Amino acid sequence: MCRVLGINRSTYYAWLASRSDAVERQCAEDELAGQIRAIHVKSRGAYGAPRVHAELRRKGYAINRKKVERIMRERDIRGISRRKRRHLTKQDTKAAPAPDLVGRDFTADTPGTKLVGDITYLPTIEGWWYLATVIDLATREVIGYAMADHHRAELVTDALHMAAGRGGLQLGCIMHTDRGSEYASDEFRHEISKLNLRQSMGRTGIWQPRAFSDC
Repeated sequence: MCRVLGINRSTYYAWLASRSDAVERQCAEDELAGQIRAIHVKSRGAYGAPRVHAELRRKGYAINRKKVERIMRERDIRGISRRKRRHLTKQDTKAAPAPDLVGRDFTADTPGTKLVGDITYLPTIEGWWYLATVIDLATREVIGYAMADHHRAELVTDALHMAAGRGGLQLGCIMHTDRGSEYASDEFRHEISKLNLRQSMGRTGIWQPRAFSDC
C-alpha cells in the first residue's frame, strides 16, 4: 500500500504509532469541554472564557486561557458580553425636536417642576432588557420607571405614566430627554400633552449631567 501511494514505510509507521496519542489527547479535550460546559450551564450562560478559566484553575486544571477560548469558540459556548456598547438612542430625523428648555441647567428648587428621562439596557440570562427612568431634578429621585424586552415608545410612556401617578407634578413641569425616536414619538408626546407637561429635548444621547454618573 505504501508503495502504491508513494509513501515511505517509516512515515506510515510513525503515523500509526501517533494515533493512540492523538486519540488520548482528543479524549482529554472532550473531557475538558464537558467541564467547561458544566461550568457555563451552572452560571446560567453568564460566564465567558475568563471566568470559566478561573473556575477551572480553582478546580485544579493547569490550562491556559487561550485553550479555553478556543474550545468555547469551536463548540459555540458563549457567555453574556458586557464589553460592547449598545447605542439605544436613534434620532427620528422626520420628527421635529422639542425646544431645549433646560439649557444644561440640571437643577431645580421645587420637586415636580423639572424631570429628566433616559433609557439604559441590562444583560440578563434571558437576553437584553431595557429600563426607562424618570428622575426629579429637585430630589434626584427616580419617580418613575418601566422595564421591558424592547425599547419602543410604550416603554418610556409607561415610565412617565408611573411618575405622574405618584402625584406632585406641577402644571407646566418640564420633561427633558434626548432626541431619541422613543421620546419623539406621537405616543410619548400625547402623554406629555395629556399630563399638561412641557417637553424639552437636548442633543441625542447626552442629556445626563456628570453628577448623575454614580446614580
